[in-house]
Amino acid sequence: MTDKVSALPVSKLTAVKGMNDLLPPDSSAVEWFESKVRGLMARFAYRNIRTPIVERTPLFVRGLGEVTDIVEKEMYCFEDRLNGDPLTLRPEATAGVVRAALEHSLLYDGGKRLYYMGPMFRHERPQKGRYRQFDQIGAEALGFPGAEVDAELILMATALWAEIGLTDVRLEINSLGQPSERLAHRKALVAYFEQHMEALDEDARRRLYSNPLRILDTKNPLMQGLVNEAPKLLDFLGEASLLHFNTLRSILEVNGVAYTVNPRLVRGMDYYNLSVFEFTTDRLGSQGTVCAGGRYDYLFEQLGGKPTPAVGWALGVDRVLELAKTAGHVVNASLLDAYAVVTDVSAMPLVLSTLQSLRNVGVSVQMHTSSVDGMGSMKSQFKRADNSGARYALIFGHDEILAGNVTIKPLRDISAPQVTRPLASLAAWAPTLQSNI
Repeated sequence: MTDKVSALPVSKLTAVKGMNDLLPPDSSAVEWFESKVRGLMARFAYRNIRTPIVERTPLFVRGLGEVTDIVEKEMYCFEDRLNGDPLTLRPEATAGVVRAALEHSLLYDGGKRLYYMGPMFRHERPQKGRYRQFDQIGAEALGFPGAEVDAELILMATALWAEIGLTDVRLEINSLGQPSERLAHRKALVAYFEQHMEALDEDARRRLYSNPLRILDTKNPLMQGLVNEAPKLLDFLGEASLLHFNTLRSILEVNGVAYTVNPRLVRGMDYYNLSVFEFTTDRLGSQGTVCAGGRYDYLFEQLGGKPTPAVGWALGVDRVLELAKTAGHVVNASLLDAYAVVTDVSAMPLVLSTLQSLRNVGVSVQMHTSSVDGMGSMKSQFKRADNSGARYALIFGHDEILAGNVTIKPLRDISAPQVTRPLASLAAWAPTLQSNI
């Protein structure tokens, strides 16, 4: 048996197409971005929720809608081999968050502000900034009916762009009204498109009677003129829906948030009503949406719960970081304060003791390790120190060790002076490694 196994050809194992490894230093950029998000969420009083990556398939079929692209084409579905349950790798997180809120009676004492981070999965054509496994960050406000909460979420996203230095993002908003208003609009849409059947592409004809609102979101350039002249949902809104939408607009205006009303803006999932919004950019080609969301007051009922107002947004981490890179923003993602350069392996006990003391007071520091040939040349060590992304090199040379000192050399600010500090007073000068000498 062993001989037969060893004789089999060994094939090269690679990652699944569209599901990429995240390696340093790119992983540091993601960590940097996530830390910014955590700080922002804390300031807005949103708390973290973590739901399973695998959910029962009916959750998404009922929650997202059977005729959505996600359910029809993009979900990774399989059967549990033990009990035959239909399972799906989550394509988005909102349905799972609502399921968790229902299952654990999360809103028994009032509304909740929540946020999540984690991988999602959609089987679509991989392209730059859009992969089959992608990290998504989202915020959900559950149990709040007012337009001020819609505005709060938009203000939060706007604050995030400022936090990470993005200026090439614009906001588009719309209202989808309520089901009765959408029904009246739907009838008008169907009647309008029936008069222009010869101009509809195959996708539009398939959706005409199942989900005609999605035709407005077509990317087919040959249909843009037809869609532009289609009946607009805003013309079918009642007094309450218009008040909600106008309240949102007035809050954004008071806070200096620029926006455009886009009557063609719809969302890909069936659970949205009233406010919908997208932050878009021209810097990412056809993948222009950076962050999207809206109100989904009927999702709780669709999943078997009581009527519960809710609103939220989600963004793709890969796309946001790609936008930052394309826009020329340099993400300072290095997590390393210092790199230890050591000339003599016999000094390692003292060096290690010093590095531990530095770490104990919050300094991040990497130790240079020895090889078969010893510690290596100073030139090679400094090259490693520079490549590490550290802001300083800590030089433990022969003279420094004899005098009980360490030399601190700036690696990023070449105009800053090189200084020597006594190891005995480490606690006094160590914090300066995290700012400036």
